[in-house]
Amino acid sequence: MIGQLNTMLSALAAAGPPKVANAARVTKADFLFQTPMLILVVLGLVLILGESFVRGRHRGFLMRITVAGCIAAIVAAVILYGKLSDTGPVYLMRGMLVADTVGMFFIVLFAGTTAFIALISDHHQREYQWENGEYYGLLALSAAGMSILAMSADMVSIFIGIETMSLGVYVLAASRWRSRRGAEAAMKYFLMGAFATGFLLYGIALIYGATGTTNLVGIAQRIDPSSPLLLFGVLLIVVAIGFKVAAVPFHMWAPDAYEGAPTPVTGFMAAAVKAGAFAAALRIFAALGGDVLPFGNIGWAGTLAVIAAITMTVGNIAALRQDNIKRMLAYSSVSHAGVLLVGVVAMALTSVEQSRPAVLFYLAAYTVTTVGAFAVVSWIGNRDNERTNLNDWAGLAQSHPGAALAMAVFMLSLGGIPPTVGFIGKFYIFKSAMAGYDGQLLWLVIIGVLNSAISVFYYLRVVTTMYFRDPDGEFKPATSAAVMFVIIACAIGVIAMGVLPSWWLDKAGF
Repeated sequence: MIGQLNTMLSALAAAGPPKVANAARVTKADFLFQTPMLILVVLGLVLILGESFVRGRHRGFLMRITVAGCIAAIVAAVILYGKLSDTGPVYLMRGMLVADTVGMFFIVLFAGTTAFIALISDHHQREYQWENGEYYGLLALSAAGMSILAMSADMVSIFIGIETMSLGVYVLAASRWRSRRGAEAAMKYFLMGAFATGFLLYGIALIYGATGTTNLVGIAQRIDPSSPLLLFGVLLIVVAIGFKVAAVPFHMWAPDAYEGAPTPVTGFMAAAVKAGAFAAALRIFAALGGDVLPFGNIGWAGTLAVIAAITMTVGNIAALRQDNIKRMLAYSSVSHAGVLLVGVVAMALTSVEQSRPAVLFYLAAYTVTTVGAFAVVSWIGNRDNERTNLNDWAGLAQSHPGAALAMAVFMLSLGGIPPTVGFIGKFYIFKSAMAGYDGQLLWLVIIGVLNSAISVFYYLRVVTTMYFRDPDGEFKPATSAAVMFVIIACAIGVIAMGVLPSWWLDKAGF
């Protein structure tokens, strides 16, 4: 069957992308090149309907269906990645979507993250008694929304993707029905998300008024830097993206939402949702180029450069003061959003092909590390003591050396310490920022390096607590083979991608 699919894809790709302006109907390519996304859509619908027929202890079966569906989406995306790397991008649905290697890279990342979060969730739901079968369907549908973002070639499809992704996550944040803190987290996330949606829609409307199109290729061809409509439209887009990636000063919702949501959902928000927002950012800002919002000589990138510097600094300083490990990782996520914005800024200074791979690789590195860290946080506690306070981790290395070692690896990677993948990711982000405009971003790189040094302090607090403090009580984590598999797989991935990064860098486009 895979051989037949390869033959059909080769024939369609050889024919070249469809003529967007004259396309009058949906073609086979529209479905075949959307196969990974469609798998996630069907998976989500099947899982939500399945909740009506699967009850009680059998809900674990829904988790296994989720993992199997995500694996199927990954396989389809890998096959398409190979085809598209030879043929180039293919435009679908009359130019609303584009199938290219970047989109397939993101879909593999989203589907893999969703599978790992599903594996963590089954244990956490049973231990903390918040089982609900629709949870897995919402995970899959949110991942489908992220896939739309990864393949978007139009502002309208970006809006649809963001809303599909966000609506599911709003509900997921309140999955623990009996938790008042979870309800508060979901409400704050929803309200901030609604504000972000308003900014995004107004921005799209103004850009359409300035260029006469919502298609990203058309916008790139019709940019007029002197247009006030375009200027204000891009400003609103910057604000909307800032909310979605939790960049300062639009990060207010993140700490409370991350702390109040169930730990697997927090991991999903910190890893997959952030990656989805950056998928949209890469599509939009690659189309805008560097000609809008004058700030020095580097256009809109100057605005984002200032936001990136403030985000890295505020995120790290706030994380220094946190004793709750989920809030610490929330502010850590804010600081990493600043690092990623440095890569987005670099796209205005060099070609997109040079800077975008650095962002893709960093997103992969950050996602693997973050999912692993939240898997340990999920595993260590139980219904009597969730152990989210840093003091609760004292002496973990004495009773559970494997889990402590894995958490130490994740903390060192988030801090950018070699030989972990976090170091390689930050190196290429900062290298891309230094590649153009005669070092005009040297100041931003210096701020980034200094913030990386600051972040090591609070990451090492976790390590020293686990290894150099006596335990206050006995650790009684609930045993879960699935969670242990995720922890081990992520730890191996962090080391393998750091020690042997060449293959991963090649897939990111270097």
